[in-house]
Amino acid sequence: MPAEAAQPKIDVLGQFRLSPVLGSVNFTQANALMIVGALLVLALLYYGMKPRAVVPGRLQAAAELCYKFVYDMCVDQIGEEGRRFFPFVFTLFFFVLMGNLLGLLPYSFTYTSHIAVTVGLAIMVIIIVTIVAFVENGWHFVTEYFFPKGAPLVLAPLIVPIEVISYLSRVVSLSVRLFANMVAGHAMFEVAGAFTIMLAGFGVIGIIAAVIGPLAVNVVLYAFELLVACLQAYVFAILTCIYLHDAVHLH
Repeated sequence: MPAEAAQPKIDVLGQFRLSPVLGSVNFTQANALMIVGALLVLALLYYGMKPRAVVPGRLQAAAELCYKFVYDMCVDQIGEEGRRFFPFVFTLFFFVLMGNLLGLLPYSFTYTSHIAVTVGLAIMVIIIVTIVAFVENGWHFVTEYFFPKGAPLVLAPLIVPIEVISYLSRVVSLSVRLFANMVAGHAMFEVAGAFTIMLAGFGVIGIIAAVIGPLAVNVVLYAFELLVACLQAYVFAILTCIYLHDAVHLH
Protein backbone atom coordinates (compact mmCIF):
# COMPACT_ATOMS: atom_id res chain seq x y z
CA MET A 1 0.00 0.00 0.00
CA PRO A 2 1.46 3.44 -0.88
CA ALA A 3 2.58 5.57 2.04
CA GLU A 4 0.12 8.28 1.02
CA ALA A 5 -2.85 5.91 1.30
CA ALA A 6 -1.84 4.80 4.79
CA GLN A 7 -1.96 8.29 6.22
CA PRO A 8 -5.09 9.16 8.25
CA LYS A 9 -7.50 11.65 6.79
CA ILE A 10 -7.79 14.78 8.91
CA ASP A 11 -11.40 15.94 9.29
CA VAL A 12 -11.00 18.87 11.65
CA LEU A 13 -14.65 19.91 11.64
CA GLY A 14 -16.06 16.38 11.76
CA GLN A 15 -16.07 16.41 15.55
CA PHE A 16 -18.66 19.21 15.53
CA ARG A 17 -21.30 17.33 13.53
CA LEU A 18 -24.55 16.61 15.30
CA SER A 19 -25.96 13.11 15.15
CA PRO A 20 -29.18 11.63 16.64
CA VAL A 21 -28.74 9.41 19.69
CA LEU A 22 -32.35 8.18 19.86
CA GLY A 23 -32.86 6.79 16.38
CA SER A 24 -35.06 8.99 14.21
CA VAL A 25 -35.93 11.35 17.08
CA ASN A 26 -34.31 14.77 16.72
CA PHE A 27 -32.32 14.39 19.95
CA THR A 28 -28.59 14.80 19.39
CA GLN A 29 -25.49 14.24 21.49
CA ALA A 30 -25.53 17.98 22.28
CA ASN A 31 -28.98 17.68 23.87
CA ALA A 32 -27.89 14.59 25.80
CA LEU A 33 -24.81 16.32 27.21
CA MET A 34 -26.82 19.38 28.21
CA ILE A 35 -28.95 17.08 30.37
CA VAL A 36 -25.84 15.32 31.71
CA GLY A 37 -24.25 18.65 32.61
CA ALA A 38 -27.40 19.82 34.42
CA LEU A 39 -27.65 16.55 36.35
CA LEU A 40 -23.99 16.75 37.40
CA VAL A 41 -24.42 20.27 38.79
CA LEU A 42 -27.64 19.32 40.60
CA ALA A 43 -25.92 16.24 42.04
CA LEU A 44 -22.99 18.33 43.26
CA LEU A 45 -25.29 20.82 44.99
CA TYR A 46 -27.63 18.19 46.45
CA TYR A 47 -25.10 15.68 47.72
CA GLY A 48 -22.58 18.38 48.60
CA MET A 49 -24.97 20.34 50.80
CA LYS A 50 -26.85 17.32 52.20
CA PRO A 51 -24.48 16.75 55.19
CA ARG A 52 -24.73 20.44 56.30
CA ALA A 53 -21.60 19.89 58.35
CA VAL A 54 -19.99 22.72 60.30
CA VAL A 55 -16.61 21.45 59.12
CA PRO A 56 -17.36 20.66 55.46
CA GLY A 57 -16.00 17.66 53.64
CA ARG A 58 -14.53 17.88 50.15
CA LEU A 59 -17.84 17.64 48.30
CA GLN A 60 -19.58 20.14 50.56
CA ALA A 61 -16.60 22.50 50.32
CA ALA A 62 -16.75 22.27 46.51
CA ALA A 63 -20.49 23.01 46.49
CA GLU A 64 -20.07 25.95 48.86
CA LEU A 65 -17.17 27.30 46.83
CA CYS A 66 -19.21 27.17 43.61
CA TYR A 67 -22.13 28.92 45.30
CA LYS A 68 -20.00 31.63 46.91
CA PHE A 69 -17.95 32.25 43.77
CA VAL A 70 -20.98 33.11 41.64
CA TYR A 71 -22.78 34.91 44.49
CA ASP A 72 -19.78 37.18 45.11
CA MET A 73 -19.52 37.83 41.37
CA CYS A 74 -23.15 38.99 41.24
CA VAL A 75 -22.91 41.22 44.32
CA ASP A 76 -19.51 42.71 43.39
CA GLN A 77 -20.48 43.52 39.80
CA ILE A 78 -24.16 44.46 40.14
CA GLY A 79 -24.39 45.59 43.76
CA GLU A 80 -26.83 44.43 46.42
CA GLU A 81 -29.44 44.10 43.67
CA GLY A 82 -27.29 41.28 42.28
CA ARG A 83 -28.76 38.85 44.80
CA ARG A 84 -31.98 38.83 42.77
CA PHE A 85 -30.12 37.76 39.64
CA PHE A 86 -27.93 35.15 41.32
CA PRO A 87 -30.04 32.11 40.26
CA PHE A 88 -29.95 33.22 36.62
CA VAL A 89 -26.19 33.93 36.57
CA PHE A 90 -25.43 30.74 38.49
CA THR A 91 -27.40 28.63 35.98
CA LEU A 92 -25.83 30.41 33.03
CA PHE A 93 -22.28 30.05 34.38
CA PHE A 94 -22.54 26.33 35.06
CA PHE A 95 -24.38 25.60 31.81
CA VAL A 96 -21.47 27.10 29.87
CA LEU A 97 -18.83 25.62 32.17
CA MET A 98 -20.21 22.08 31.95
CA GLY A 99 -20.50 22.36 28.18
CA ASN A 100 -16.85 23.40 27.97
CA LEU A 101 -15.55 20.79 30.41
CA LEU A 102 -17.59 17.81 29.20
CA GLY A 103 -16.26 18.44 25.72
CA LEU A 104 -12.75 17.72 26.97
CA LEU A 105 -13.63 14.11 27.77
CA PRO A 106 -12.72 11.46 25.16
CA TYR A 107 -15.55 10.63 22.73
CA SER A 108 -17.60 13.48 24.17
CA PHE A 109 -19.06 16.58 22.52
CA THR A 110 -18.79 20.32 23.22
CA TYR A 111 -22.24 21.80 22.83
CA THR A 112 -20.86 25.30 23.36
CA SER A 113 -18.92 24.86 20.10
CA HIS A 114 -22.16 25.38 18.15
CA ILE A 115 -23.03 28.95 17.24
CA ALA A 116 -26.76 28.18 17.58
CA VAL A 117 -26.26 27.41 21.28
CA THR A 118 -24.08 30.43 22.05
CA VAL A 119 -26.29 32.82 20.06
CA GLY A 120 -29.34 31.46 21.86
CA LEU A 121 -27.69 32.10 25.22
CA ALA A 122 -26.58 35.58 24.19
CA ILE A 123 -30.05 36.55 22.91
CA MET A 124 -31.59 35.29 26.15
CA VAL A 125 -29.15 37.42 28.17
CA ILE A 126 -29.88 40.58 26.17
CA ILE A 127 -33.66 40.05 26.34
CA ILE A 128 -33.51 39.60 30.13
CA VAL A 129 -31.22 42.60 30.52
CA THR A 130 -33.59 44.74 28.44
CA ILE A 131 -36.62 43.60 30.45
CA VAL A 132 -34.80 44.37 33.71
CA ALA A 133 -33.86 47.82 32.39
CA PHE A 134 -37.49 48.62 31.54
CA VAL A 135 -38.80 47.27 34.84
CA GLU A 136 -36.24 49.25 36.87
CA ASN A 137 -36.26 52.51 34.88
CA GLY A 138 -39.26 52.53 32.55
CA TRP A 139 -38.93 54.50 29.31
CA HIS A 140 -36.24 56.56 31.00
CA PHE A 141 -33.97 53.63 30.08
CA VAL A 142 -34.39 54.42 26.38
CA THR A 143 -33.75 58.14 26.64
CA GLU A 144 -30.88 57.77 29.08
CA TYR A 145 -29.14 54.80 27.51
CA PHE A 146 -29.42 55.50 23.80
CA PHE A 147 -29.09 59.27 23.95
CA PRO A 148 -26.65 60.43 26.65
CA LYS A 149 -27.78 63.28 28.84
CA GLY A 150 -26.36 66.62 27.75
CA ALA A 151 -25.68 65.56 24.15
CA PRO A 152 -26.82 68.09 21.50
CA LEU A 153 -30.24 67.17 20.11
CA VAL A 154 -29.00 67.80 16.58
CA LEU A 155 -26.69 64.78 16.94
CA ALA A 156 -29.54 62.41 17.83
CA PRO A 157 -29.80 60.92 14.27
CA LEU A 158 -26.13 59.96 14.57
CA ILE A 159 -25.83 59.00 18.24
CA VAL A 160 -29.00 56.91 18.59
CA PRO A 161 -28.23 54.44 15.74
CA ILE A 162 -24.66 54.05 17.01
CA GLU A 163 -25.87 53.31 20.55
CA VAL A 164 -28.51 50.86 19.30
CA ILE A 165 -25.94 49.00 17.19
CA SER A 166 -23.52 48.98 20.12
CA TYR A 167 -26.24 47.56 22.38
CA LEU A 168 -27.26 44.82 19.95
CA SER A 169 -23.64 43.94 19.19
CA ARG A 170 -23.45 42.43 22.65
CA VAL A 171 -25.17 39.38 21.19
CA VAL A 172 -22.32 38.98 18.70
CA SER A 173 -19.55 39.60 21.22
CA LEU A 174 -20.98 37.15 23.78
CA SER A 175 -21.77 34.36 21.34
CA VAL A 176 -18.82 34.53 18.94
CA ARG A 177 -16.22 34.78 21.72
CA LEU A 178 -17.39 31.55 23.34
CA PHE A 179 -18.06 29.72 20.07
CA ALA A 180 -14.73 30.69 18.47
CA ASN A 181 -12.64 29.72 21.49
CA MET A 182 -14.24 26.29 21.76
CA VAL A 183 -13.97 25.55 18.03
CA ALA A 184 -10.36 26.76 17.81
CA GLY A 185 -9.22 24.69 20.79
CA HIS A 186 -10.79 21.45 19.61
CA ALA A 187 -9.58 22.01 16.05
CA MET A 188 -6.02 22.24 17.39
CA PHE A 189 -6.59 18.98 19.27
CA GLU A 190 -7.64 17.28 16.05
CA VAL A 191 -4.64 18.52 14.06
CA ALA A 192 -2.09 17.69 16.77
CA GLY A 193 -3.67 14.27 17.37
CA ALA A 194 -3.67 13.38 13.68
CA PHE A 195 -0.04 14.48 13.41
CA THR A 196 0.85 12.20 16.34
CA ILE A 197 -0.76 9.20 14.60
CA MET A 198 0.96 10.04 11.32
CA LEU A 199 4.39 10.14 12.97
CA ALA A 200 3.73 6.89 14.84
CA GLY A 201 3.25 5.15 11.49
CA PHE A 202 6.95 5.55 10.65
CA GLY A 203 8.22 2.82 12.96
CA VAL A 204 10.23 3.15 16.15
CA ILE A 205 11.77 6.49 15.20
CA GLY A 206 8.34 7.85 14.35
CA ILE A 207 6.90 6.69 17.69
CA ILE A 208 9.75 8.34 19.61
CA ALA A 209 9.28 11.54 17.61
CA ALA A 210 5.52 11.42 18.21
CA VAL A 211 5.99 11.08 21.98
CA ILE A 212 8.57 13.85 22.16
CA GLY A 213 6.76 16.25 19.83
CA PRO A 214 3.02 16.20 19.09
CA LEU A 215 2.02 14.09 22.10
CA ALA A 216 3.74 16.55 24.43
CA VAL A 217 2.03 19.38 22.55
CA ASN A 218 -1.32 17.63 23.07
CA VAL A 219 -0.75 17.50 26.83
CA VAL A 220 0.04 21.22 26.89
CA LEU A 221 -2.97 21.97 24.67
CA TYR A 222 -5.22 19.98 26.98
CA ALA A 223 -4.06 21.96 30.02
CA PHE A 224 -4.49 25.21 28.10
CA GLU A 225 -7.96 24.21 26.88
CA LEU A 226 -8.95 23.36 30.47
CA LEU A 227 -7.98 26.89 31.47
CA VAL A 228 -9.86 28.37 28.50
CA ALA A 229 -12.97 26.31 29.34
CA CYS A 230 -13.14 27.80 32.83
CA LEU A 231 -12.13 31.29 31.70
CA GLN A 232 -14.76 31.49 28.96
CA ALA A 233 -17.53 30.48 31.36
CA TYR A 234 -16.31 33.17 33.76
CA VAL A 235 -16.15 35.81 31.01
CA PHE A 236 -19.67 34.95 29.83
CA ALA A 237 -21.05 35.20 33.37
CA ILE A 238 -19.21 38.38 34.37
CA LEU A 239 -20.22 40.18 31.17
CA THR A 240 -23.81 39.22 31.94
CA CYS A 241 -23.37 40.77 35.40
CA ILE A 242 -21.92 43.94 33.88
CA TYR A 243 -24.87 44.23 31.48
CA LEU A 244 -27.29 43.71 34.37
CA HIS A 245 -25.47 46.42 36.34
CA ASP A 246 -25.91 48.80 33.42
CA ALA A 247 -29.60 47.90 33.23
CA VAL A 248 -30.17 48.54 36.94
CA HIS A 249 -28.02 51.63 37.37
CA LEU A 250 -28.03 53.03 33.80
CA HIS A 251 -24.24 53.49 33.87
